Amino acid sequence: MKLVFIGADHEVTGSCHYLEVGNRHILVDYGMEQGVNVFENAHLPVDEAMIDYVLLTHAHVDHSGLLPLLYAKGFRGQVFATDATADLCSIMLRDCAHIQMMEAEWKNRKAKRSSRVEAQEPLFNMEDADGIIRRMIPCNYNEVIQVCDEVKIRFTDIGHLLGSASIEVWLTEEGRTKKVVFSGDIGNKNQPLIRDPAFTEEADFVVMESTYGDRLHPGERVDYVKELAAVLKETFDRGGNVVIPSFAVGRTQEMLYFLRKIKVGRLVEGHENFPVYVDSPMAVEAIGIFQENRRECFDAEALELVNEGINPIAFADLKLSVTSDESKEINFNETPKVIISASGMCDAGRIRHHLKHNLWRPECTVLFVGYQSVGTLGRSLAEGADEVRLFGESIQVRAQIRQLRGLSGHADKEGLIQWLLGFKEKPRKVFVVHGEDQVCVSFAECLKAEYGQRAYAPYSGTVFNLLSNQFEYEAEPVTRKKKEKPASGVYARLLAAAQRLLALVKRSDGLANKDMARFADQINSICDKWEV
Repeated sequence: MKLVFIGADHEVTGSCHYLEVGNRHILVDYGMEQGVNVFENAHLPVDEAMIDYVLLTHAHVDHSGLLPLLYAKGFRGQVFATDATADLCSIMLRDCAHIQMMEAEWKNRKAKRSSRVEAQEPLFNMEDADGIIRRMIPCNYNEVIQVCDEVKIRFTDIGHLLGSASIEVWLTEEGRTKKVVFSGDIGNKNQPLIRDPAFTEEADFVVMESTYGDRLHPGERVDYVKELAAVLKETFDRGGNVVIPSFAVGRTQEMLYFLRKIKVGRLVEGHENFPVYVDSPMAVEAIGIFQENRRECFDAEALELVNEGINPIAFADLKLSVTSDESKEINFNETPKVIISASGMCDAGRIRHHLKHNLWRPECTVLFVGYQSVGTLGRSLAEGADEVRLFGESIQVRAQIRQLRGLSGHADKEGLIQWLLGFKEKPRKVFVVHGEDQVCVSFAECLKAEYGQRAYAPYSGTVFNLLSNQFEYEAEPVTRKKKEKPASGVYARLLAAAQRLLALVKRSDGLANKDMARFADQINSICDKWEV
C-alpha cells in the first residue's frame, strides 16, 4: 500500500498523486502545469493504461487538465468526481483539447513559413477529451462509494469551486485499512455563491495544499462590491474600459454576482447602465452549469435569491460573447464597459486580444481578481511591467493596473490550519503539497513547531508506505531541464495502443485457459502481419 507524489510538490500547479493498493493503481488528480515550474516531475510508476481509477478533487485544469492525455495513452478506467465537477469538466477538458489543437495548428503554419517541414502534433485532441468525459462517474457529496473491494471514497464540499471536494479514501490490503484524506484546494471562507469548506473528522494520513500557506487575507472582511464600484466609476469617468482577466469557471461567476449587486444598487453614479461583456465561450457554458447545480452547491445568501426567483449572476446590460466575431466587436464599441475574459493569468485565450486593445490606453484599467502564477503574463503585469509582448508586438503598459485584494478561492494560512485542526485526532502524517517551494517548507515547519503536527513537504518522486508508516524513498529536488522531444502524434498513438494491450494482457491472469490461448493467438497474428 503506497502513496507516491508526482505533481505539485513544492510547486503550485500540475497536481497528481498515485496510490497503489493490492493490484489496484489509482491517481488522485492529473493536472496540467501552468506558468514556470522549477522542478522535474517524476514519471507515473505504471503505464497510463494500467491505471484503474482517477479520483478528481475539482475541475480546474491544474488538477484535471491532463486527463485527456491519460486517455490518449490508453487509460480506460473510471474517473470519480462530484456531479458539478463532472459537468464542468465536460466543457473545460474540451476547451483544453481545443487549445492544444489550435496551438499545434499555429506552430505548423509558423514552421511552413520558416521552411521547417516537421509537423507538430497536439498533446491530445477532442476525441481524447470526449473519451475521458465518457469515463466520468458523477458522485454526490457525503456519500460513501465502494469503488472496488480494496477502495472506498467519500467527497466532502471544500468550498473552493462549484463541485470542489476533499476526498476521503479508505484503502484495504492484507486485512488492514488505512484512510488517506486529500484536501484538494481548500476554499476561502465567506465567498460569494458557494459554501464554506466543510471539515473532515478522521484520517490516518492527510495530503493538503499550501498555496497561501505563507500569508493572511485581510483581517476585516473586504467590501468587494464597494471596491469594485469605485474602480468602475474612476475608469468610466476617464472614458475607459475595465478589463478583468478572470478564470472562466468560478471567478467569472463571482464577479457577475458582485456586478449584479452594483447594478441593482445603482452604485456607479452617472454610469448606471454600463454594459458588461463576458467574452469566453467556456464561461458562458459554465454560467449554465452553475445554475443547474445551484441547489447542491450555492450558499444561503445566493439560495435566498434563487428561492425568490432571482438569478444571482444575471442582470440588465449583461452581454454574453460566444463567437469570434462577437468578441472582435467588443473593442470597436467606444462605450465605457466591463470586459470579463479568460484566461485569468493572461497566458492564453481572448483576454490577450483585449489587453492588446486596452493596455496602451491610460484611461483604461486592468483589474486582476485572482492568483497570478510566476512566469505568466498576468504576474508580469501585476508586478509592474512597463511593456509586454502580445502577438509579436511590443505593447506599452499605460493602463491602470489594479488588484482586488483578498478575493481568493484559496484559504489563507489561518484557514488551512483551521481545516487541519478540524480532525479530532492528529493524523499520523501530514503531507504538504501544492505551494511554491519556500511556502511548502515554511508551512510544514509551522505545522510541526506550532501545532505539533507530523508534517512533511515531499518532492516529486517520494514514495511512502502507508502500512508501515515509513518512507520507502525520499526524493531530492531535480531542477527542470529541457524536455526530450515527444514522439510524433501517430507513433505516440501506436505506443499508447501497445500500453493498452499490455494492460489487458496483465489483467488476463485468471481467465479460462482457452480464452487466454485465443487472445495469445490473436496477438501473434497481428505481430506476424506487421513483422518485416
